[in-house]
Amino acid sequence: MKNKSKIIVVTGAESTGKSTLAKALANHFSVPFIPEFAREYVENLNRNYTFNDVETIARKQVEQLHELLNSNSEFIILDTWLIITKIWFDVVFNQVPDWIDTEIRKTKIDLFLVCNTDLPWVADDVRENGGDSREILHKTYIKEITKYGFNYNIVNGRDVERLNKAIEIISNLK
Repeated sequence: MKNKSKIIVVTGAESTGKSTLAKALANHFSVPFIPEFAREYVENLNRNYTFNDVETIARKQVEQLHELLNSNSEFIILDTWLIITKIWFDVVFNQVPDWIDTEIRKTKIDLFLVCNTDLPWVADDVRENGGDSREILHKTYIKEITKYGFNYNIVNGRDVERLNKAIEIISNLK
């Protein structure tokens, strides 16, 4: 998959400021932003999510990215992406659709910004993994990103400090 824009994924465990950071980065660089689809989708279900629901979420993530690939923007910012979804499949259902690995391997992601778990976990109706699970998932995401050979940096700090670190990292991609 070839594209002109550099693709930057903001990822990490639950309640680590991914959405806030992704929006702020898109605003700072005046570039397209793909919000997290999973949260909206799951919040609107009137039942527990299923394997098929998570696959629908994964396919929508791919579709949203493909819609922006011919953008003339310097960057495209994604709030989470298929690596988290792949791990979600594995943790919850103990199986992952084969096409996800293929899609991860063929998509050129220029940078993953992994939000550290230094922000407090805040419970809500969608979050499932606080405490030790959050730390385990954080390490699992980094392990998967590394396994696929993607470039990543961990961002930490609160508010403006976290944003400024992320801006500096992205600016070094230019």
